Amino acid sequence: MKPAAFDYHRPGTVQDAVSLLAELGDDAKLIAGGQSLVPMLAMRLAYFDHLIDISRLPELRGIERRNGELRIGAGTTEATVGADAQVRQAVPLLTRATPFVGHFQIRNRGTLGGSIAHADPAGEYPAVALTLDAVMEVRSPRGSREIAAADYFVGVWETAMESDEVLTGVRFPVWEGRSGFSVQEFSRRHGDFAIAGALVAVQLDDGDRVRRCAIGLLGLGATPRRATAAEASVIGKPVGELAPEEIGREALAGLDDIPVDLQGSASYRTQVGAAMAARAWTQAVHEARQEARTGDA
Repeated sequence: MKPAAFDYHRPGTVQDAVSLLAELGDDAKLIAGGQSLVPMLAMRLAYFDHLIDISRLPELRGIERRNGELRIGAGTTEATVGADAQVRQAVPLLTRATPFVGHFQIRNRGTLGGSIAHADPAGEYPAVALTLDAVMEVRSPRGSREIAAADYFVGVWETAMESDEVLTGVRFPVWEGRSGFSVQEFSRRHGDFAIAGALVAVQLDDGDRVRRCAIGLLGLGATPRRATAAEASVIGKPVGELAPEEIGREALAGLDDIPVDLQGSASYRTQVGAAMAARAWTQAVHEARQEARTGDA
């Protein structure tokens, strides 16, 4: 199939794009890498009279570390994020998540901002943003504002952004010290959407107790999720006394709206999600301990 007819616009600046959105209203849609939108248009699952192409705006690209955060421009490609040494050092969870994002052809065109704005509940970058308490920078005709990741994802393919707002960048906190990170997910084939997945970031103190922990889940609800009860349960405890399988079960406890589709039942996704959380915890803790030994050496 082919998309329905639309008018194509290519603004020269972010401000021009914002103005076009305000002028054209709900009949307009932004397009960057187009890896999610174009297939939906081609299958007539979505229709817009106007497409506003922001893929070539230099204002939306770039990676910069400052004030304990790593800022990534929304137009930065996923391939660039995955290969960048600064990202690898400052936000390892992004580097680990990138190979799970589709295939390399998709990552060459798709953008970090496009993935996060698309807000697929099985998307890796939205899950990383939520897990690490990232901050979204958006701009509209009314000016700029920030949206915390906890408030940003509100439903399937739905965010807290207004229809005339553009996502311009995302700021990720940098975890220092004895920290470990892991992304684990299960899918039928590599590149398919995950049936369930988990992300873990853990920081240990000098006594091998858990100082800080974040556990994210993907493919297990209408939005990416945080396993806040499981996070709280491990804080301050000696990491050697914590059983990964128990943490995995607790991470999935109480979820009563897990999706059901041709890929699996809710109970199956729960079992897979718990296994992925346990595996991610094990790997993240191992890395944190290795980091500790490296630091001692």
